[in-house]
Amino acid sequence: MKQIKRELEGELRKAAGMYPVVSVVGPRQSGKTTLVRAVFAEKAYVSLENPDIRAYAVEDPRGFLAEHKEGAILDEVQRVPDLLSYLQEMVDTDRRAGRFVLTGSQHFLMMRDVSQSLAGRTAILSLLPLSLGEIQEDSGLENLDGVIQRGFYPRLHEQQLDPYPVLRDYFQTYVERDVRSLLRVHDLQTFETFVRLCAGRVGQLLNLTSLANDAGISPTTARDWIGLLETSFILFRLMPYHANISKRLIKSPKLYFHDVGLAAFLCGIEEARHLKNHPLRGNLFENMVIADLLKQRFNRGRDNRLCFFRDSTGNEVDLLYPLGPDFLPVEIKAGQTVSQDWLRGLKTFRKVRTDKGPPGLIVYGGKQGQRRTGGTVIPLGMMVQEIRELEENR
Repeated sequence: MKQIKRELEGELRKAAGMYPVVSVVGPRQSGKTTLVRAVFAEKAYVSLENPDIRAYAVEDPRGFLAEHKEGAILDEVQRVPDLLSYLQEMVDTDRRAGRFVLTGSQHFLMMRDVSQSLAGRTAILSLLPLSLGEIQEDSGLENLDGVIQRGFYPRLHEQQLDPYPVLRDYFQTYVERDVRSLLRVHDLQTFETFVRLCAGRVGQLLNLTSLANDAGISPTTARDWIGLLETSFILFRLMPYHANISKRLIKSPKLYFHDVGLAAFLCGIEEARHLKNHPLRGNLFENMVIADLLKQRFNRGRDNRLCFFRDSTGNEVDLLYPLGPDFLPVEIKAGQTVSQDWLRGLKTFRKVRTDKGPPGLIVYGGKQGQRRTGGTVIPLGMMVQEIRELEENR
């Protein structure tokens, strides 16, 4: 089995040279444990998923930490949140950089505990599933439907597994473990239906009332469940662009999944060929591109400042990617034939933007790049390089 080198490694090593604690958060099976154990091979490894070890850490946190005075990797630390207060005492006494490495697969829960106990003592990095750049060398991007259906969890690529049963088991394990531990969901079948309804809405404006009605739950429950899905890195909300402009803008966010393969599975796509004429193919392609650009920022230790533009008349730009103080407008199209109509949203955004940012970019499902008036058209395989060059020149 070949392990894929992760782009976050450089930021991880840098953070370990600056802070006594480094925290790596991300979805289950995104490769957190593999990464930190490879980078910090000399450190003791402790999994708090192990019931016996977890009981020890809960019942005698000082005794547990005393066994690791020189530091350790504490995996899935959100399982023992009170441990962080005792860890604070320990690192305040000895502020050596890179002493403890924490991982967690529950984002906001862990962030809250870290902010209370380890503020100023830890760097927090996010590791999402593999990026396009990380799989491109080994797998290539020739078969886009295959890339979408497989998704980006490392195990699928490193072991060349059939994605459908792996993603099915992943989702069932998530429901049985994380959902039960994070929220008292009494009707798991209704929750599963709700998640599938979310997958069918990728790339669409979030309408909680409509989503709740379709799932047969209250809007309040729908809001709580969306929060749960964000907490455990299943999906994220892309927020709308706001600026001091007179034109009325849409205020609702859009829904996207951190892994497009999981979204495709939840939409009932069992094989790549099922995507060819699927009505959500364009939405899933868009999901893949936006999730990848989020990974590009996280892998370099940057915050999520991605957003989208849409006005009240329906003019839209799929993504605004931050370039310093400016935004790069990005249109995302799964089609292989370039249409002049694809430039409409870019032209509208140029009229209302408050910065003097770069011209637009169109990422599409074709293979040839084009320099057009009002926007540069590039295939998916060129996207990361194109944006990196733009960032270097800003």
